[in-house]
Parts: sequence; structure tokens; C-alpha cells
Amino acid sequence: MLYRFGAYVPVPGIPFGEYSAMASEGGMSSALGLLNVLTGDALSNFSVFSLGIMPYITASIIMQLMQGVIPTVGRWAKEGDAGRKKITQTTRYLTLGLGLINAIGYLFLFQSPSFGVVFTDQVPMILTNIVVVFSLVAGTAFIMWMGELITQRGIGNGMSLIIFTSIVAGVPSAIISQVRAGSDFGMGLAISVFTIVVVIACIPAIIYVERAQRRIPVSYAKRMQGRKMMGGQTTYIPLKVNSAGVIPIIFASCLIYFPAQIAALFSSAAWLQVVGDAVSKGWVNWILTLVLIVFFAYFYTTMVFNPQDMSDNMRKQGGFIPGVRPGVATMQYIKNVINRVTLPGGLFIAAIAVIPSVVFGFTDNQLLMAFGGTSILIMIGVALDTMSKIESQLKMHNYDGFFK
Repeated sequence: MLYRFGAYVPVPGIPFGEYSAMASEGGMSSALGLLNVLTGDALSNFSVFSLGIMPYITASIIMQLMQGVIPTVGRWAKEGDAGRKKITQTTRYLTLGLGLINAIGYLFLFQSPSFGVVFTDQVPMILTNIVVVFSLVAGTAFIMWMGELITQRGIGNGMSLIIFTSIVAGVPSAIISQVRAGSDFGMGLAISVFTIVVVIACIPAIIYVERAQRRIPVSYAKRMQGRKMMGGQTTYIPLKVNSAGVIPIIFASCLIYFPAQIAALFSSAAWLQVVGDAVSKGWVNWILTLVLIVFFAYFYTTMVFNPQDMSDNMRKQGGFIPGVRPGVATMQYIKNVINRVTLPGGLFIAAIAVIPSVVFGFTDNQLLMAFGGTSILIMIGVALDTMSKIESQLKMHNYDGFFK
């Protein structure tokens, strides 16, 4: 409730009426439209929560990737609670830094000639700019605190639930806008119903791919430990087809939106405006999105799964893959399987993300902004994760009752 309330509290000093009219008339680009969906229309209201949770998520992903790049951060991850506290604190500082950069970028973007938002002249402009930037960064810090509080005292991941809430909150207004679009009410209603039916039909396929695994069988040789015979078991290594989740989409969106932000900062450079517009929409945007999503799917998977470590751990525990020699051959086998599994997973999430954008580019269907591929993937992923957490809580409750 606090999060949704903050999405409608405007930043001090902005002409709220003029800005809302500009946003509702389609003044936002496709990149800004996606960010607006992920913030629950907070960006279209220029509220204190306009930055949303994206700075924190980006900072978290950066810190996760840095664990495999920077040795110091990698040591923190292996130090237990003390190391996790260092990573959490660094993530918070990085979130504030990214929020500050985004806030300044939004300030220049909305003051540029393409938007032309004129702030109040009752106080000096420099003071207004400071208040706007400070309010946006403070809003991001408040969202970060709420998300961490939900994670500690609630069920599921607080950051994911906040994004889930933002997307779901925009669905009713998107349905109403699509129904009212155009002069033919019946046609608008038919298109809306058809879009919802297609989305519902796609949900089982997305869940199937999200749950799909490539299981590598692992056998453990029998060995004597004291007077007991150990080993002799057969298990498997589960490799998800889409192990990266929606992280490749988020990374690709950040990179694609970056040229538009740079173009807004340097509005006098005509060539930057052309590059920013080309990257933000159209066939260039679709191709770049497809390529970047597949690239980051491979990048994130190689950071999470280390074939060398997996091979070494199996060898130390007396495990082996049937038909594969231990050591280098096992490492190469696992690496090849990861590469083969990641490609269809990356292409699948890329298709889910790009196809609605292509359809939106030709039809201008407003529902696709709320029911786009990125939104659907995020909602399904969060719903599955929350269901798993609820099931775990119920099992713990049943065990507690049994032991009592």
C-alpha cells in the first residue's frame, strides 16, 4: 500500500497537470514506456518513486557478476554472514550512486526540447533541480528499504514482489485504454479479449520452459569409510534451460536505453538524437534486443555455473559422469551441455521479449505495454518463486506441529 501510494506522490516543483497530459498523450518513447510499466506508472506521474526498484536490481546484478571478476568480492561471498553484510552494504551504496545518475538523467531528459517540462519559477532553478534529484534518490532508497523489509519479514523476495505489483497495477488501465482506443468500441473490446486469450495461452509454455531441466547423471563409486560402505548412489546435476531468468532482458534493456539517455543529455547533437531514436524503437531495437538477450544469457550462465569447479567437486567426492573420464573430459562435457542448453533458453526469452514489441510497433496495441513479454516473464517468475516459498513455509509449519 505504501509503495502504490508513493507512485502517485509527485516530485515537488513539477507542473503535474502538464506533465501528466504529455505522458498520457504518448509523449514517452518505447524505452520509457517499458520503464514506466516496471515502475507502476510512477514515471508517468513523475512521482518520488519514478526510479522504481531498477537501480537496486541493477546494483545487485552487478555485485553478483563482480563475485566472479573481482577476487575481493568473491572472498566476501565465501565468508558467511560477515561477507554477505559487506556485499549488502556495498549494494546499497551502489544503488544510491546509480539512482543519482538516473535522477540527473531524467532531469535533463524531461527538461530537453523533446519533452519541454518547465519547472516552477517560484524558487531558483538550481534549488529546484537539487530538490528533484534528491527526492528521486530518496524515493529509491525508501523502496530499497521496503523491499529488504518484505524479504526479512514476509514471504518471497521483496524486490521481485514490488516489480510484480508495479506490472499488475498497470494492467486494468491498459485494458481500459485499449478498449476505448479508436472509434469502434466493439473492435477495441474484441482486440483486448483476443490479446488476453493469447497471453493466457502462452503462460503454460513459459512455465514449461522455466521449469525445464537438462539433467546430467552422476554416479558415486563405493568406498569404505571406517566400517561403513559409502557411495554407490546415482544422482544428477540439474541445468535449467533458462537459468538466467529475466536478468538478460533487464541487462539488455539497460544497455539499449543508455543511448537515449546520452542523447537527452546532449540534445544539441543531431547525430546522437538519430542514434537514440533508432536504438529505442524500430527494427534496430528489435535486432539489438535479440542479440543482447542471447549474449547476456550466455554471460550470466557462465558466471553462475563454473564447469571447472563442478568437475573438481565431483572428483573429490568420488563422483563421475557415466561414459565420461574424470578431469578435463568431464569439465568439457559439462561446458558443452551448458552451451547447448543455454541457446534455446536465450532464444526463447528473446522471442518472448521481442515479438510483442514488433506487434506493438505495427498495431499500437496498448495492452502489449502491460502484457508484453518482459512483463509476463517477470510475473510468472515471481509467482512461481512465491509459490515455492509458501510451500516451504507450510512444510516447516507441518514439521513443527509434528515435533510438538
